[in-house]
Amino acid sequence: MGNRTDRELQSRERTSRSNNYSYKPASQLPDPNPQDGYTFRWVRTAIMGQSDSRNVSTQRRDGYEPVRAEDHPELMLSMDHHSGASGNVEIGGLMLCKAPIELVEERNAYYNEQAKAQMRSVDNNLMRENDPRMPLFNERKTKVTFGNGT
Repeated sequence: MGNRTDRELQSRERTSRSNNYSYKPASQLPDPNPQDGYTFRWVRTAIMGQSDSRNVSTQRRDGYEPVRAEDHPELMLSMDHHSGASGNVEIGGLMLCKAPIELVEERNAYYNEQAKAQMRSVDNNLMRENDPRMPLFNERKTKVTFGNGT
């Protein structure tokens, strides 16, 4: 018989991988190594084979600057080799850019305030149409009362 072990002594748990493993497909866009004080974003440079320089220009005016390939050698394996001529990290019509965290937080706060102002405007417009005989909104107040014991 040789060195065979009995089937009863083998178990699936012993031969299977760790139970903590779960498969996750690889990301199409790799994450660069974090850099203190900066946040990264992939910016569209082309769509359907056509250059989108307007989008790149808008992002640059918003404070995003292209990331140089030599600054992130961990991304060199994923890069498009034909787009490496620019010296920037580019993959599939997207260019990796970075901006200071403070600038991004200010930009997000600006757009959040714009969204809140739009919601206030919509609410105010609806409230103009409100009639006390048939209110559009019920006030969301709750009141707890106890019975009088009868």
